[in-house]
Amino acid sequence: MIPRTFPPAPGWSPDGQRIKAEVDYGRGPEKTWVYGALRVRDGQEVTMAASSRNSVFYQQFLQKIEAADPVGDIYVVTDNPSSHNSLSTRTWLEDHPRIRHVFIPVGACWLKLQEGWWRISRKAALAGQSFAGPAEIEHATRQATPQLNARARPWIWGRPAPPTRRLRRRYVYIL
Repeated sequence: MIPRTFPPAPGWSPDGQRIKAEVDYGRGPEKTWVYGALRVRDGQEVTMAASSRNSVFYQQFLQKIEAADPVGDIYVVTDNPSSHNSLSTRTWLEDHPRIRHVFIPVGACWLKLQEGWWRISRKAALAGQSFAGPAEIEHATRQATPQLNARARPWIWGRPAPPTRRLRRRYVYIL
């Protein structure tokens, strides 16, 4: 290796490495969590912002889900945080027999169709934004959810079948 005889370009350190920016990020005491539920049969979404991810807010969210879908059984496919399986949540669920939990295996988030909706929601409501506080995140979520629900379609797990290939030319031979 030949030693450098000229100064490094701007943005590079003297030893030839990229300068790493200091991380200037932190949630601080004001956190915001956004709960979401996807009704797969028509693609409608229910969201709720909360200041904590605990059993109380989770049960409030389940009430919101129940109000949004007043008839029939509700299957909530969920991951495994303690708030979803706490004693108070299980007691609350006993009083609401229409809601049934289905827990996914740890590390298998792709089994929840909700994750695909979150990707779309983050792109529509949160991408490229800088929020001053939890109220702005809640406002962005409240604005984006009805807009996305207006063009909702049923969600299907898996990849759609490839389209059949149309022939551009069809030759007919006459004998």
